[in-house]
Amino acid sequence: MSLSAEIYPYTLDFKFPAGTSRGVLRDKTTYLIKVFDSGSPEVIGWGECGPLNKLSIDDVEDIEEQIIPIVTQINDKKLPSTYEEVYELAFELAGYKYPSLRFGIETALLDLMNGGERRVFNNSFFNDQESIPINGLIWMGHMEAMLLQISDKVVEGFDCIKMKVGSLDFEKEVDILNYIRRKYYDQEILLRVDANGAFKPEEALYKMNAMAKYHIHSIEQPIKAGQHELMASLCKKPPIDIALDEELIGIESLKEKRSLLEYIKPQYIIIKPTLLGGFQSSMEWINLANELGIGWWITSALESNIGLNAICQFSLEVGAKSYQGLGTGQLYHNNFESPLTIERGKIFYDKRLKWNLSVIRK
Repeated sequence: MSLSAEIYPYTLDFKFPAGTSRGVLRDKTTYLIKVFDSGSPEVIGWGECGPLNKLSIDDVEDIEEQIIPIVTQINDKKLPSTYEEVYELAFELAGYKYPSLRFGIETALLDLMNGGERRVFNNSFFNDQESIPINGLIWMGHMEAMLLQISDKVVEGFDCIKMKVGSLDFEKEVDILNYIRRKYYDQEILLRVDANGAFKPEEALYKMNAMAKYHIHSIEQPIKAGQHELMASLCKKPPIDIALDEELIGIESLKEKRSLLEYIKPQYIIIKPTLLGGFQSSMEWINLANELGIGWWITSALESNIGLNAICQFSLEVGAKSYQGLGTGQLYHNNFESPLTIERGKIFYDKRLKWNLSVIRK
């Protein structure tokens, strides 16, 4: 039997204006990939291609027109029988040009290969409901709104808070960090901040020093990507450990990845499969980080529950430790109903719940 593939655009609507240093997000268009065998059309593998606006290298105006003919090339191919064959086929189709499409094709084929049950990897996240600790994400907004978000996350049981910084007045952002440390001084709250490259080169060290007194675990991408010499200098003896995020986007070959990490020598890197070209590419970053003594964690990139489920399973597959950034499934009014459940700061797959993908229409 041979494969058939279809693609469906879908617009996810945020529950609230989600502020970042790159602007405010209100909705996000994603593309869902459906793959099935012509002999068993009721068994379906689902994947997600969701490039991020102003960030993904495949965020282009006519992305839908570009990826439709690529996805249709899956038609009449044979279903791969190993993970390696899946990765090879996804790369053959999408190459380096479409990293989010590689992720979507990998996910759809792996899902189908494992029975079309949304089991992308055969591990204890799907099989045994093993939970993953995650950070509670605080979006940029008015100071009062951010303080309310923080209080809500602590009440919900999160003991790792990640706060977006870089768009408010800096003194107000420092006040928020001070508030967290004073109000929750008797609780073990791990604090991460994410600048999304918002700091100017001449102010980055000053701002990091100002935040360091509040015992910040790490700061993601303090300056814009591409300033390798400055980033390497900041990483030598940083007041706050630095995690590379946007810096990894568009770095494709294993040689380029090694060269970047050996030159900058960051304390951490952030793994986002949608932005980095899927699971195989992400594993290359992880293996290099382990070899070079660099820490890492995995973060979703505003996918729907289809992509998020795959990334959660991948996190256990590669032995992710500590807190991962996997809480973004709660952001949307119209996300797909799924077994993904968050309780007390952890995400797990509750098999008592079912998937509902009936809203997907061509």
